[in-house]
Amino acid sequence: MKRAALLFAGLAAVGLVLGLTVSHVTVSSGSLAVAQSTESSVQEKIAASGQAAVKSAIARAAPAVVKIEVVKRVASIWDQFFDDPFFRRFFGLPQREVTSVGSGFVIDYAGKRYVLTNAHVVENATSIRVTAKSGKDLPAKVVGTDTVLDLAVLAVEDALDVPPVVLGDSDALEIGDWVIAIGNPLGLSHTVTLGIVSALGRDVPRPDGTGYFRRMIQTDAAINPGNSGGPLVNAFGQVVGMNTLIARSTESGVAVEGINFAVPINEILKAMAQIAVSGRVTRAWLGVYIQDVVPGMERQLGVRQGALVAEVVAGGPADKAGVKAGDVIVAVSGRTITNANDLQMEIMYRAVGEKVELGIVRGGRSMTIAVVLGERPAEEGQAPGVPPAAEKAEKFGLTVQDITSELAQKYSLRQASGVVVVAVAVGSKGYWAGVREGDVIVAVNRTDVANLAEWKQTVAGLREDEEVLLTVVRGGRTWFLLLR
Repeated sequence: MKRAALLFAGLAAVGLVLGLTVSHVTVSSGSLAVAQSTESSVQEKIAASGQAAVKSAIARAAPAVVKIEVVKRVASIWDQFFDDPFFRRFFGLPQREVTSVGSGFVIDYAGKRYVLTNAHVVENATSIRVTAKSGKDLPAKVVGTDTVLDLAVLAVEDALDVPPVVLGDSDALEIGDWVIAIGNPLGLSHTVTLGIVSALGRDVPRPDGTGYFRRMIQTDAAINPGNSGGPLVNAFGQVVGMNTLIARSTESGVAVEGINFAVPINEILKAMAQIAVSGRVTRAWLGVYIQDVVPGMERQLGVRQGALVAEVVAGGPADKAGVKAGDVIVAVSGRTITNANDLQMEIMYRAVGEKVELGIVRGGRSMTIAVVLGERPAEEGQAPGVPPAAEKAEKFGLTVQDITSELAQKYSLRQASGVVVVAVAVGSKGYWAGVREGDVIVAVNRTDVANLAEWKQTVAGLREDEEVLLTVVRGGRTWFLLLR
């Protein structure tokens, strides 16, 4: 009897525990279900809010976006022989013209309406027609262009009765911000694509080889042929850039997607200030080729930041004032310069003929040099090199050789002194420093190197593990590269 009672009590205790446990699980499941429902509701509200913001941004910007149809005269082989109109009439040769499509958007500037697009969209145009979303179209004429930004400003008789875009601040953009591209890809009017800001301040080679587009906005918002000149819009419906360039493949031919570039609207407005008045942009020029100060260079240069002068253009403003290669510009008329981009922006939009005071660090010593700014010339293309073969020496993962007339021709070299890099070992110090095959090394630790013999003599006492500052010439331009 006692054993039965004990068994009953034990079972009751187990039941009690089980009951409590079941009850506890039931409560927890209910709480979890409520939490999951609440979280789902929050996510739905966030998604709905995001969609509403995107739709609102599109609605705000899209009415100002226009299609630009351009008739261009295209050169053919006959143009080389029959450029005279008499010969064309005599031989019955037609004028070859093609029609292309681009995008643009209406802005209000100084109380007047203009249409902005890319300069390459209207280049060599014989006729330009602008069509609004409503279908209304009118002829347009070019007010002025700026090849540096690939910008064209068009005038239309009544601006198509469309509202202008709201302009944003491209300097306020951050990586990860939502952006919207609106345009006419492949002639499909008012196509909208969505993406994010992938990177800022990109320097991108121009397709024609004439220098670089500077400080570009990189986005994965889809941009296709026909989008050129259309607006890049932020999540508030404000224009922050102009869609300009598409990356289709690498130099080796590998296809890429989602890498597109836009010109910042803030730079466009700086150029617009001159185009609206004179039809062109005149930029001030210092006459130097510059680069950033790489961490580790301070031991050689005596300063941690600034714009490092890699090369001084002979006869240019800086050359006349006494600026030298290896100088680090740290200030312009009292304004601090922390990198090469700072110097470019500080100089280029000043007036030609203006006198500025450059704060310079030379060999660890600070000085001030006054420079009268000149007018910036057009950028020149750079010729690619071809790998040569000759007597070689190796150090720091770099294989170098003397410059010969044959090598100078193959590499399109502009100087006869230095040593040519013919191979760079993957993973070596030279590789990680950015030395490329075809570079010409002209100095080691600021000591000139004129030939292979001097290279061997100069590097003989250097350990493989110590830092070395190379001065190299690449495509006719001088660069400082730190091996470490």
